[in-house]
Amino acid sequence: MQLDLVDVFGSKPFAGNPLGVVRGAEGLGSKQMLELTQWLGFSETTFLLPPTRLDADYRVRIFYPAGELPFAGHPTLGSCHAWLRQGGRPSQAGLIVQECGAGLIEIRQDHDMLAFAAPPLIRHEPLSGTELRYAIEVCGVDPDAVIEAQHIGNGPKWQMLRLRSAKDVLAANPVAKAPVGTDIGLAGPCGEGAITDWEVRAFFSNAEGRFVEDPVTGSFNAGFAVHLFENGLAKDRYLAAQGRKTGADGIVHCTLSDDGKIWIGGKCQIISSGGALLVFD
Repeated sequence: MQLDLVDVFGSKPFAGNPLGVVRGAEGLGSKQMLELTQWLGFSETTFLLPPTRLDADYRVRIFYPAGELPFAGHPTLGSCHAWLRQGGRPSQAGLIVQECGAGLIEIRQDHDMLAFAAPPLIRHEPLSGTELRYAIEVCGVDPDAVIEAQHIGNGPKWQMLRLRSAKDVLAANPVAKAPVGTDIGLAGPCGEGAITDWEVRAFFSNAEGRFVEDPVTGSFNAGFAVHLFENGLAKDRYLAAQGRKTGADGIVHCTLSDDGKIWIGGKCQIISSGGALLVFD
């Protein structure tokens, strides 16, 4: 077994969301996968496995410190990048098919970027009044800044607060702790002349109940993009910035293709490759 460290969605090296990718993980059980994920301390760690379906190129299991996820965005791109760098050859040129808990996820290769097809939303409805009040409280958001509040779950159970501006997003002051399973993202439009169109922040509670800010979040950006495009709040394509409050500088490319698919893309870079995992040998 070998461990790769991948930087995902960064505008430059060390500016994205770090990911641990374990290759050759067939001998590991769920308990061992979770233990390694918790020890590494990244928002997610993934484990590459042979596919069980003929129409998939590889299979991945995705863990975060509190358990396993059926789907997550930056782990999808980072795992695909590691698989390709180690000689993986997709059945279709330029299109990789990943098998995960959410089913089959398409990933396309476009020069120096990878992009995954956003999965359908599992839950898509407004937050209740109680949910909205709680989301505002834990995220430390000005209630007057909230334009819209929606469930946009697609694996993680994301709740979304759309705010009136990027400034309101950056001004949010979240609490230190929240119940495990709390996943809330914020998004607000950038001003005229900005390089990006939306400012995004995303928070989740870890296994100890700390309310942590994720540097750059593919699954939240995917759910938000589906909501925007399906409701006519965005056209064709846009750029989202994320991570500035964590020291990261992430750029997420969101595109609506002619066939109706929504693609969430960014750059990936291998930081370290091939570290042997001796403890499990």
